[in-house]
Amino acid sequence: TLREAVHVVEQMQGRLDNQVRVAMVSTARNFGPQLVQQFLRQRPAAQVEISIANRDGVIAQLQEDRADLALMGRPPRRIEVTAHQFAKHPSVLIGNPEHPLTRFRRIRRADLVMHRFLVRESGSGTRMVHEHFFREAGLPLPPAQEMDSNANIKQAVMANMGLAFLSAHTIALERQAGKLSVLSVDGMPQLRDWFVVYPRRKTLGPAAREFRDFVTTDGPAFMRQFFGEDYGAS
Repeated sequence: TLREAVHVVEQMQGRLDNQVRVAMVSTARNFGPQLVQQFLRQRPAAQVEISIANRDGVIAQLQEDRADLALMGRPPRRIEVTAHQFAKHPSVLIGNPEHPLTRFRRIRRADLVMHRFLVRESGSGTRMVHEHFFREAGLPLPPAQEMDSNANIKQAVMANMGLAFLSAHTIALERQAGKLSVLSVDGMPQLRDWFVVYPRRKTLGPAAREFRDFVTTDGPAFMRQFFGEDYGAS
């Protein structure tokens, strides 16, 4: 009947209103799911679908309308987006506590060129930080081994296989446990920002709008509480 058809449409619309697809860059996996869970405590009817990829993968999801919003660092340039900053995003240089450079109170950039590094694949945000750090100073890129995840890089650094640039937000637990050290290097930490991003042409649904507003309003306090002293890479 017409009444039943209207009821079905209303049910479908209700489900759509409650859905939000959130893409996160790999580094955000360390806090993003907890941030979503905090949002769900305020809006329990929401249905949040999370996907995690490297920077290029997240941008592709926004371009192809496979995600409503994204949690990421520097907003993309190849698509028009609206971006709201919600937290600081410090990048640091890490090494095994037994690495020779940990003995120095301050390290020059040029001193790092001869040391082996561990890097993410091309297209990742941390790879961009690594390359920019040396090229900005007119230095050649040091020898490096490519790895496909931050977790693998952390394990390799803990095994003293090399140094790495990573977000301070990915190493908080290992740093507190004394398994990784943050090196004191000129030009570090590099303070970037976290953004919630969505295509400018996109009309966000009710749940997506509420998630955006939650991140921009409650996100700063959440990040400070979640990371404590590591929030600003102190």
